[in-house]
Amino acid sequence: MNIETEYATRLLAWFDRHGRHDLPWQHPRTPYRVWLSEIMLQQTQVAVVIPYFERFINALPNLPSLANASQDEVLALWSGLGYYARARNLHAAAKRCMEFHGGDLPRDLDALIALPGIGRSTAGAILSQAWGDAAPILDGNVKRVLCRLFGIEGWPGTPAVEKKLWGIAATLLPQARLADYTQAQMDFGATLCSRADPACATCPLQDACIALREERVAELPSPKPGKPLPERIAHMLVIEDDSGRLLLQRRPPTGVWASLWSLPEHADIAASRTWFEQHAHGDFDAARSGDAITHGFSHYRLRIHPHHIANVRPRDVVGDNDGLRWAARADLQAIGLPAPVRRLIEKE
Repeated sequence: MNIETEYATRLLAWFDRHGRHDLPWQHPRTPYRVWLSEIMLQQTQVAVVIPYFERFINALPNLPSLANASQDEVLALWSGLGYYARARNLHAAAKRCMEFHGGDLPRDLDALIALPGIGRSTAGAILSQAWGDAAPILDGNVKRVLCRLFGIEGWPGTPAVEKKLWGIAATLLPQARLADYTQAQMDFGATLCSRADPACATCPLQDACIALREERVAELPSPKPGKPLPERIAHMLVIEDDSGRLLLQRRPPTGVWASLWSLPEHADIAASRTWFEQHAHGDFDAARSGDAITHGFSHYRLRIHPHHIANVRPRDVVGDNDGLRWAARADLQAIGLPAPVRRLIEKE
């Protein structure tokens, strides 16, 4: 088998039989819908993304509506999907498109990459799927397939290995059906050449796969050199007034969960007490401590200890402008909250 000439042909034949043809962003396949789906699909599985995509597109159906929406509205629609920098970058990119590109995504690789939140692979996916342009992609699925197929050693995140993979991806591009080809690559890696338990026996590329021939499928791609994740502690106050409203605090504009609404959070109990006494009337010593929950980020684990304080009276009038707000539980669905904080509130 000449892999360079047959790769796309075999992959597209597999896609025609086994690929995903009814994803909501494929009908219709517009640049805006493709872009939104690609951002949502970064580090998130298709099954998880679909309901979020449908909710988002129903509320903000085109690029101008996204650009004109408030950040709170965008974050609320994104709430629970995680990696919130994606939502903030999406919003910022839409505003930039309105300012510099006439309200449309630019059909140019460098111009796309210049927008917030769009890297080379995402730009390639947009160009190929929205306009049928010949542009390679190199997401996690494609890296895994190419590392196995060509026997590429080394962690794909290193510059040298990534450069080699980009070169291979460019040589494999077909002359036609670029949108289907791009989707086929992602589907193939996600459903057949998966990280665990790949279906090598039914793979249309098995006769050319170096990893299969050398019995190294489980070894490739090489894993990232690992080290134990550090753990951080956060004490969160679930402060409830006598009508059942919760006191929320806006997160800082940078860092983890930037600009989302959350619960007042401190590194220790002493700091929590001081903050509570400055902002509310109530009995801090009567706080009921709940079970801690752990949430994993890419670079550390956060262990959250909740403390529920009921029947609290506000010390002062609070409003959105000072980073605090009271919210009824019935209104929380429309507020952008980090997923673990939402789960914590629902448990209390």
